[in-house]
Amino acid sequence: KDGPELLMGRRHKSLRFMPDVMVFPGGRVDPGDAAAPATSELRPEVLAGLSRVGGTRLARACAMAAARELHEETGLSMGDPPALAALDYLCRAVTPTGRPMRFNARFLIAPASAVRGNIVSSGELEELGFYAATAARAAGMASITAVILEEFLAWHSMPATERAGRTPARFLGMNRRSLERPITPSAPRPRPPA
Repeated sequence: KDGPELLMGRRHKSLRFMPDVMVFPGGRVDPGDAAAPATSELRPEVLAGLSRVGGTRLARACAMAAARELHEETGLSMGDPPALAALDYLCRAVTPTGRPMRFNARFLIAPASAVRGNIVSSGELEELGFYAATAARAAGMASITAVILEEFLAWHSMPATERAGRTPARFLGMNRRSLERPITPSAPRPRPPA
């Protein structure tokens, strides 16, 4: 086996945004996601990391959206209602300003043991399956997806105790990696060195 396998699919070539490339399942937060029922809630350390930008309501909505989109796009389920405690927060990626199509995506992950069902394509993603990193790279992926894949591989190689205590990464574009920091009215903005 060539390391961990990740659930991925190829975006349909007719889609306007990132057509014909391998991506991770996911999508937008829906208005009802924050209040949707769950079998279990996010673990405290995951909620803390995911809440750093946007607060706890958005964090929970993102987690529920991840579970919902997983089911909608792949047929796999984290339970009915979903068990959010299985999720970990990997990182966030933000498209640089000036791009015509933008995203502000949070990448959540769960072990395959946390999902049930059979993979069934919704039509948005084709070639759905679990891919080793080398196979995923060879299948052709968007640049940001390749960056997130490398972040996952680094996270996966950490001991569980380090994973739980780490500050999630944020990517602005493909090469600007930083640590996620809170953006709230009470949090002072860092000042550049003098």
